[in-house]
This record gives sequence, structure tokens and C-alpha cells, in this order.
Amino acid sequence: MCYSHKKGDPMKQLIRIVLLVMCILLVTSPVTALAADYTVQPNDSLYKISRLFQTPISILKQENSLTTDTIYPGQLLYVSAKLHLVVSGDSLYLIAKKYGIPLTSLRQANNKWDDKLLPGQKLIIPGVMPSSSMDAVIPYNDSDLNLLARLIEAEAVGETYEAKIGVGGVVVNRVQSPDWPNTIPAVINHVSGGYYQFTPVKNGMINQPASEESIKAAKAALYGSDPSKGALFYFDDSSTNQWLWAKTKTAYIDSMVFVK
Repeated sequence: MCYSHKKGDPMKQLIRIVLLVMCILLVTSPVTALAADYTVQPNDSLYKISRLFQTPISILKQENSLTTDTIYPGQLLYVSAKLHLVVSGDSLYLIAKKYGIPLTSLRQANNKWDDKLLPGQKLIIPGVMPSSSMDAVIPYNDSDLNLLARLIEAEAVGETYEAKIGVGGVVVNRVQSPDWPNTIPAVINHVSGGYYQFTPVKNGMINQPASEESIKAAKAALYGSDPSKGALFYFDDSSTNQWLWAKTKTAYIDSMVFVK
């Protein structure tokens, strides 16, 4: 709560001033948005997308490093929105009702014009922001977030924000897979057959602090953004490892190849 200044007990005045300063900081501090993946549709515009997701155009441009208002069909944009994991018994109507949004908005946000849903499918809930770590797609704590951000920083330094989220997405996908350990630290520090799964763990680069962008990318991945499109591995396109190249490619972002 914010309190106005009134005459009275000096200690109470001091407390009110401290509370007022804290309130101002909360209001003016930048908020790191958590991202969902939205694919631009024909006839879309930043104005339409901003209305759908109740996000200012300026924020959309900032989050996606856009310097103009030009977008194109098929382009991937990161938008601030909650993700819903479909469970048995769900329907588009019930999901829209649950979150208090129009059914047409739910369809538009997901380009979903039929009624078929599969358990485990992710749907963007436009106009609804994630409220807590309970909305993340996998459990995590502050230490996990920091570790993931440091891995992203070490693996994707110099790459775009999209590539950084992709690295985080691979770790999240492994945590969700029954074939890998089920926690972020266990996945990142995993050693199989004497080989480290992530080079920065072996060479110590993971101990370097993460940038704000890498932290933001880690959060985006934890809340369901996955430009790697379900990948379980990534590598630089200069690699000559035929075992990796033989795997199914899911995404190619900058110089990074994502496969599963």
C-alpha cells in the first residue's frame, strides 16, 4: 500500500516515507515479461497482436528486438501470456471459461479453429500473465534459475535472444523427458559414459555470471517458451559430429542447430 505524508509521530512519518519509497520502486521498476511463442498469422499487425495480448506495441517491439512495425506470417513473436497445459477432459470452451477470456481470443492466440485437443498440448492464454512459479512448466527455485541462466550465457553468448531461449528449452525438455534426470541441476550436471552433457560444466564457463538477457531467456523457457520446438540437443552448425547431424532437426536459429 502507498501512504500519503501526514503530520504526527516522527517514527510513523519515517515508516510512511519508507513505504512510499518502496511503493514507488515497485511501480517504476522494469518488469521482465515471461514469454509464450506466438506465430504471426496472415493479416496480423502489431496493433492487433497488442490488443489480443493486452500488451503495448512498444513492449512487443522491445521483447522481440523489432525496430519497425513490419511483421510477416510465420514469424515467431514472444508475447507476455500464461500457458495452459491441456489435460484429459479439457475443451476450448472450458479453458476460455476458466480464465475468463473470450473463446474467439483463445482461438486467435493459438490459431486453433477446430476443437481437437491432446493431453500435454500447450495453449497460450492471451491477456493473462503468469502469476507465480506454480505457473512454470517444470518446478524450479532461484538457484535453478541462476544455474540455467549461466548455462545459457555460456552456451549462447553472442547469439540472439531466440537462440538463448532455445538453449533453455532444451534443458526444460530434458527435465520433462523420462530419458533424462528430472531436475535442472541434474540435467545440466549430467555425465554419461564419462562425457559431460554440457561443455561449460566441464570447462568451468558455467561459473561466470549470467546477463540480464540470459536470465530473461531462462525465465521464458521455464514458463513454456520453446523455439527449439521440442529439441533435446543443440550444437553449432560448424560441428562435424555426424551423430548429431543425423538426428531430426527441429529448429535452426542463428548458428545453432536444435535436434531430437
